[in-house]
Amino acid sequence: MLSTLAVRGYRSLRDLVLPLGPLTVVTGANGTGKSSLYRALRLLADCGRGEVIGSLAREGGLESVLWAGPEQLGDARRSGTAQGTGRTRPVSLEMGFASDDFGYLVDLGLPQDPGHASAFAHDPEIKRETVFAGPVPRPAAALVRRTRGFAEANGGSGFDELSRSLPTYRSVLAEFAHSGAHPELSAVRDRLRGWRFYDGFRVDAAAPARRPQVGTRTPVLCDDGADLAAAVQTIIEAGGDDLYRAVAAAFDGASLSVAVSDGLFDLQLHQRGMLRPLRAAELSDGTLRFLLWAAALTSPQPPSLMVLNEPETSLHPELVAPLAGLIRSAAAQTQVVVITHSPTLRELLDTDTTTAVGLIRDFGETLIDGQGLLDAPPWHWGSR
Repeated sequence: MLSTLAVRGYRSLRDLVLPLGPLTVVTGANGTGKSSLYRALRLLADCGRGEVIGSLAREGGLESVLWAGPEQLGDARRSGTAQGTGRTRPVSLEMGFASDDFGYLVDLGLPQDPGHASAFAHDPEIKRETVFAGPVPRPAAALVRRTRGFAEANGGSGFDELSRSLPTYRSVLAEFAHSGAHPELSAVRDRLRGWRFYDGFRVDAAAPARRPQVGTRTPVLCDDGADLAAAVQTIIEAGGDDLYRAVAAAFDGASLSVAVSDGLFDLQLHQRGMLRPLRAAELSDGTLRFLLWAAALTSPQPPSLMVLNEPETSLHPELVAPLAGLIRSAAAQTQVVVITHSPTLRELLDTDTTTAVGLIRDFGETLIDGQGLLDAPPWHWGSR
């Protein structure tokens, strides 16, 4: 289980160290940095897939996502006015996590020498990477470390060289994650690749979830919900008790089935008093959205981490309690982070194992409400 998430230099996250529990509920007003936190988590996951450079490019490049305020805010808070200061650290975006076994830290910066007249002069470079043991990325805990093109691994009696010419756009997770030689790299890479993100679903008239689709066994609902019917059928064949209970609680004893014709799968909702089931194309937007969340949360193949961004959006208030029940059940099987605006959902998710995080904004910086220096999880960024 992840215990700490750390982000420095991304949008409003100037230097955020976030505690994580089995179920973490993140709240805050508009503009406090909830979306930035969600995007930072996605970028961190992209490091495991080797896609972080492209993801940053789609956000407008490294310069467009960097913290735009002064490097230090002490003077601004004393004077009430933010002013530019001299830079003491390199331009960088740093992200990392710590868990029960291994942790990971990556430092992305601007290219030093992209090549003469290169069209990729604005692509960020991976300046540093560290895979470490324990809760804090300290030098003594490093298992694999990389500085620009030079990478080395801890062999027990010292560090052994892996490469002197690792391309700055390639991660050690992609290049050296072989279970036989470096199991710690494989563990971190596979963990990052397995994280799941759900940020709402399309439910308009042309949404993929409304149309019959070719179906195969689908233990994991895709992020746009196009394979909803196949995912529901997979859950049903795996037992599906949590899904059955949630649908019945949400819709007065209703049940789900999947009609299959010539390989096309179509979801059906059976409701009391109706002479026939309603197909996915006939469902209301809120009903279909709830069923999409239900399929995501009752996956028979739970990930190590699931991140839900505002799952209550456009749901009727009566559906928030069944949704909360689904999230609590999912959190018993996997670690869950919920980012929400809903006070009702927050209260319904308040359990003994819930970590509640309230975000606030101060001089443009995202802070955790009530977190002081002694309250933050231990973290050490190190340097280039």
